Amino acid sequence: MTAQSEPPHAARRAYPSVPRQVYLLGTCLVDSFYPQAGMDAIRLLEAQGIEVVFPQAQTCCGQPAWNSGYDEEARSVARQQLHAFAADIPVVVMMSSCAGMVHKEYPLLFRGQPEEAQAIALAQRTYEFSEFLVDVIGVETLMGTATDAGSAALTVALHTSCSARRSMGVAEQHRTLVENLPAVTLVEPERVTECCGFGGTFAVKQADISAAMAADKAAAVAATGCDLLTSADCGCLMNISGTLSKQGKEIPAQHLASLLYQRLYATEGES
Repeated sequence: MTAQSEPPHAARRAYPSVPRQVYLLGTCLVDSFYPQAGMDAIRLLEAQGIEVVFPQAQTCCGQPAWNSGYDEEARSVARQQLHAFAADIPVVVMMSSCAGMVHKEYPLLFRGQPEEAQAIALAQRTYEFSEFLVDVIGVETLMGTATDAGSAALTVALHTSCSARRSMGVAEQHRTLVENLPAVTLVEPERVTECCGFGGTFAVKQADISAAMAADKAAAVAATGCDLLTSADCGCLMNISGTLSKQGKEIPAQHLASLLYQRLYATEGES
């Protein structure tokens, strides 16, 4: 993608204070495979005094069609999101790839279309989950309101996706959140910046290459000796944890939202 992928008019709009209300864009993978992560994200935000609005009309962000060159089909899906997230409040997105689609690609997708201004406005107020927690709420505030619910020592391996690193630029926010959790030791796998091999349609079109990349990534995670694998991107989480299981290495995996909520706020027996 060229430098045009983020036009100047799509720059992030600053929030001088923590908003009282936000949207949550759950994403397809959270909805279908990690619903607990969605609930934990809502609870975590509500613990900060923020009302979370989850539009029932939300669907896929349109990224699969856009990445495959089906622009009109992507616009058709994306229009649904323009309507579902129409109010002028921040949109918190559970995955970096979907956040990147809305924040960076919607202005391109709708360039020259009647909805261009609406798409730019939505892009400006869209945040990846960890980005919102660190840059808008603030780590000290987030940790300071917690009750230290999960105090047992835990070693956590963090995987930051390609989208988190290269599209949204939020890898450091992920790391900051895990590092600040009480009684948690963060370990980083070797070659941490390398792709896990998922890549959406890449895993289907280039299955052998994808599987080899996943095997390398899973081996690096296992070598850390971690108790838990976490990531804020469900595609990577499924890919790596599934590969670990095939390798006979049963390491639990959690979305970052679940790790944060359960370590900071969850009471015993809560699900």
